[in-house]
This record gives sequence, C-alpha cells and structure tokens, in this order.
Amino acid sequence: MYVIAGLGNPGLSYRKTRHNIGFMALDVIAQRMGVKIKDKKFSGLLGEGELAGERVILVKPQTYMNLSGDCLQQVMHFYKLPPEKLIVLCDDVDLPCGSLRIRAKGSAGTHNGLKSIIACLNSENFPRIRIGAGQDMSLQLRDYVLKRPSKDEQVTLAEAYEKAADAAELIVKGDVEGAQSRFNKRHEKNPRQAQTEE
Repeated sequence: MYVIAGLGNPGLSYRKTRHNIGFMALDVIAQRMGVKIKDKKFSGLLGEGELAGERVILVKPQTYMNLSGDCLQQVMHFYKLPPEKLIVLCDDVDLPCGSLRIRAKGSAGTHNGLKSIIACLNSENFPRIRIGAGQDMSLQLRDYVLKRPSKDEQVTLAEAYEKAADAAELIVKGDVEGAQSRFNKRHEKNPRQAQTEE
C-alpha cells in the first residue's frame, strides 16, 4: 500500500499556480485511477483506489504548503505506514519548466513543503518527484511561484504531469531506479540556484 501526496495551497486564489504543480500532477494520477480526491480527512482531501495492483491513497494536504507534514503525518500514522511508502509530488524552481527529478530519499532543499514533511515524519526516507517550475529572476521567488504558468508553460507542464504519473506508477511497482533512469535528466543550475550556492 502507498500514499501519494501532491503538494500545493488550498483555495481558489492559488488554483493552477506554479506552487500547486503537485496538486495538478496528482489530478492526472487520480484520473488514471478513476478516483475523486474529495474525502475530507486528516486536514486534507483524500481519494482511494488501485494503481499497479497496489492499494493507493491519494492526498492533497489542505494545510498550506509550509504545514504539509501535519496532514501527511496523520495519514501515515492512521494507515500504519513507514515513510518509504509515501510518494510526494511537488514543484521545483531549481529545475527547468516541465523537467523531472526523482529521488528515493534526501533533504528538502529549499522546498518548505518537503521541510515540513521531513520534520513531521522525522525521516528523509521517502521518494519524491520534483517537477520543474522554471524561474524568472526579475520576480521575487514567492511572487513567481504564486503566479500561473504561461500558456506555453502549461502545455509543457501537462506533458510533465503525465510523465510524473508514469514515474509514480513505477515507484509503486518498486522500481524507483527505473523511474530515475527514465525521467531524470542532467540540468544546468539556474541563476537563482547558483546565487544561493555562492
């Protein structure tokens, strides 16, 4: 059994913004599974179905991004699952728009949602699928992620959500390495990331 969580912010004002990329990728998985993510539990919205022969719980935390871990801690505790059975989908401004980076475990980097999950689960040992949101150095980071992607970016991201769903299915099958080799690409560091590291 797995929990697949898409990260984002609740409310119409945040709908389809770059910071809600995780929500939108999860919607693609839900559509493939024929599941509605609408049950209000554990400070989130949940849906349940089957993916790759496994029981899967889909979760959209409704706690705002920086408190995502509060919801997922409740879900993982209720179903008595270890962190390794959680798959997280989220945006990543350090990746080109629409690219994927899949990791079996690791630090949160600059992502507040992942920081919250790691703190609440007291573990970094969960797979995550980061989806590139691109970047605009003329805007503050917060302003950028809370804007909607351009029409061209939306097309690119729609393709990325399908790939993210494929990757999630491979991970549910126990093939994290297969998902990594298929979807991870080498990327140049973007200017914002380079500035952070200098």
